[in-house]
Parts: sequence; structure tokens; C-alpha cells
Amino acid sequence: MAETEALPKLREDFRRQNKSVFILGVSGETGRVLLKEILEQSLFSKVTVIGRRKLTFDEEAYKNVNQEVVDFEKLDDYASAFQGHDVGFCCLGTTKAKAGAEGFVRVDRDYVLKSAELAKAGGCKHFNLLSSKGADKSSSFFYLQVKGEVEGRVEELKFDRYSIFRPGVLLCDRQESRPTEWLVRKFFGSLPASWASGHSVPVATVCRAMLNNAVRPSDKQKEVLDNTAIHSLGKAKGS
Repeated sequence: MAETEALPKLREDFRRQNKSVFILGVSGETGRVLLKEILEQSLFSKVTVIGRRKLTFDEEAYKNVNQEVVDFEKLDDYASAFQGHDVGFCCLGTTKAKAGAEGFVRVDRDYVLKSAELAKAGGCKHFNLLSSKGADKSSSFFYLQVKGEVEGRVEELKFDRYSIFRPGVLLCDRQESRPTEWLVRKFFGSLPASWASGHSVPVATVCRAMLNNAVRPSDKQKEVLDNTAIHSLGKAKGS
């Protein structure tokens, strides 16, 4: 694709626009890697991390990262944290096993939706949502049902551009211990690459796909990138 082959130029054009960005979910693996990629590529003039606690960054590259500490149960009180950002990336998420059914819904639906509402009100033009392969509000699987529901409700906010990423199993080394996910990652890691790539994807590939997509001009109000598209864009020439 000409677009992906022109990634270096697209990035340079994007940098000249001096856009600001916020990231939700940096304490998680995908958010952490995404922040690292954003800083390495120097795509934005201002980078803000929004989370429930202040994070400690030792590397020099992180010295200009702004941190907004919020209470997700009272997000309306922190509306200012969501103001003035051109682009937003939402990597919020937990699991039913970790937070229980109610906690999972609160984080993956309620926190995400409220954050998107405040971002929209604050002037965000391009909202990026990390979802899941198989997300469908009509799904019989609770996890996928919630993911599909929040996708639809964020769409109703009518961002100028709304990008949904639906990766398969995320292959990474989490800082927190999730034994079941570790076993799943080991399983996919042992499978033939052609089969595994259809159902799993490295976190770094997802993050590069998110950024490669962000720098590409688009006239689509909504776009959904499935696991195959994420692999393609995340490994595009120039990435």
C-alpha cells in the first residue's frame, strides 16, 4: 500500500501539526508500550497520561510527560484533564477474574464511556479504542458483549474520527501476574506462525498499528481494524 510505504513522510507531516494526545490505561501492558512508542516517534507536541495514580518514570525520555491523576468514580470532577487534546487512546481494561463481573463492567464499559464523553466535550477529534476480537453486543459471551456494547455507545458520541482496534490474544510479558493469560500466550507462541497470527498479536504490533493508523489521513468517521489488519499495519514498511 502506498500509504504504508509513505509512513516516514506521513509521520513528519503529522508532527508538523503539533497535536496533543492523552492515553488512558498506561499502567497496563498495552498502554505502557503505546506510551513508549509515542515518545520514541515524537509524534505529539504534548503527551498526557490520565490514570488513577501517578506513575514513576526513570528514563529521561519521559520527563515531559504530563500526568493527570483522576478518580474514575468521580470523573466529572476531573473534566479539565480531558480538555485540549486532539487525539485520545483508550487502553483501559481489566478482567472478570480480577475485578468480578461488576468491576469488569465498571472499568471496561462505564469508565471508558465516561472518559470518551469528557474527551469529546474537551475537544478531542480522534478517539482510539482498544477493544477485542469478537466484540459484539449480541454475543452470548459476557466479555465480548460488554466490549461490543461500549464500542457502540462511544460511536454515538460522534467523534470526527473513531478507530476501534480488535486484536486477538495479546502476546506480551505483563508486569502483573495473570497465570491463565501466561499459559495462553505460551500456547499461541508454540503454534505455526500463520495460524497464531490469525488469533493472536504482539502488543508492540498493536501499538505500532495504532500510531501508523493515526498518522494516516482518513475521511472515515468510524473504522474497525481486526486482528489481520492490525498485523498488516503494525508491521508495515517504515514501522
